Amino acid sequence: MIEIATKFLETPIMNEYIERVVDLLDPSLNQIHNLSLDEARQRVLSGKPEAVREIDGSFALLAREGKTVRMARSMDRPMRYFLAKRAEGPALIVADRIDAIFNQLKAEGLHGQFHPSYTRMVPAHYVVEIQLIGCPDPDPTYTRYFMPQRNSLSTDLNDIGRRYIGALADEIAKWLKRMPSHEPIGVAFSGGIDSGAVFLVTYHVMRQFGLSPARLKAFTLNFGDGPDYQQAREFLGRLNLGLFLEPIEADLASLDIAETLRVMEDYKPLDVECASMGLALCRGIRARYPQWKYLVDGDGGDENLKDYPIEENPELTIRSVVNNLMLYQEGWGVGRIKHSLTYSGGLSRSYLRTYAPARHFGFAGFSPFTRPNVIEVAEGIPFTTLTDMSVEKLYALKGEIVSRGVKAVTGLDLPVFTKRRFQHGAVPVERLRQRTSGEESEYRKQFLSLYS
Repeated sequence: MIEIATKFLETPIMNEYIERVVDLLDPSLNQIHNLSLDEARQRVLSGKPEAVREIDGSFALLAREGKTVRMARSMDRPMRYFLAKRAEGPALIVADRIDAIFNQLKAEGLHGQFHPSYTRMVPAHYVVEIQLIGCPDPDPTYTRYFMPQRNSLSTDLNDIGRRYIGALADEIAKWLKRMPSHEPIGVAFSGGIDSGAVFLVTYHVMRQFGLSPARLKAFTLNFGDGPDYQQAREFLGRLNLGLFLEPIEADLASLDIAETLRVMEDYKPLDVECASMGLALCRGIRARYPQWKYLVDGDGGDENLKDYPIEENPELTIRSVVNNLMLYQEGWGVGRIKHSLTYSGGLSRSYLRTYAPARHFGFAGFSPFTRPNVIEVAEGIPFTTLTDMSVEKLYALKGEIVSRGVKAVTGLDLPVFTKRRFQHGAVPVERLRQRTSGEESEYRKQFLSLYS
């Protein structure tokens, strides 16, 4: 873990509480394309949603004026906080990880107040405002800063695909422009629709910019018998791009669920499995390339085009999936009964499966499908009209949109294969379950035991 300097902000007032803010976020992780860090913080401080929406890039920002603290983050930057009580006044501790908050409390002798469930996640796409006025602490307020218009596009799949992949290409281009020209780039690659689109668009944009494609690699996790490696070979082989494929071999016996729970700090079984694969992939890349820094992946693509098996979740119907704004990105949403204050919901919660393994091994990760400009196009798709409320049509829609978009933007033909989750493509489900219990209650118990 990178050691981060602690910043203290205090406001002494005679005969009143002295509130304190401890900001443990690493400012170097903010990658903002159009503003300075101070300018971005001022926009968060303003609390104006339209001002925060204009922050372009990856960010987790805290701003304070007197007793008012406002926080906001992008989808790809977990941001947690804990409000501790002191005789002299409240102390707000903000970090990207639960263990960082606990360690700060322990250093100050305040850890007796701590429980992981008492921490709070800033939900993606909201400005969270807290008033540091002492006991009793008021509830935070939430102001949405990203509100894409639903059903704003036509039913022309060629136009939808061009807009969607065009927005993806724009985000990748901005990312590449910030990167040192000598740095290699790794794509977490399965040969699926999302990682395939990211690889081909990255390859295309690099060539447009006159950058050497030799910097690019497609890293595929290979346990020896998972279907993704063969799929990745076929994908790149069809395009005569097989030289970019680099398998990362791993041993299933090396999977350690206790490590995954400690690193990810969450216990949802599918995310635990996915994060375990992420740790195996990142560990293998780091062992082979000690200096490698930049990774890009397709996380967020399934959420954008609503491509998850509805039948696996008894709470969902196709009607709820297509009619709720950003359901897979945000869950049921702030203010709803099932919204978790500790974790938030949807990808706002589960992105830890991607963020935590990359950070643990010192990589700078990038998931362009999580950017608001890309999500905005996806939310504009008239899913109800295009699917006629047919689950089969919904599942087929993603391949149609993305393949048409990749063709329009890059001129390349995207191979489309049957969808699989990352963990189930890296290793057959039966073998994976030999190493995992798959029980949420057991995972939760193991995670909470870290602080018992």
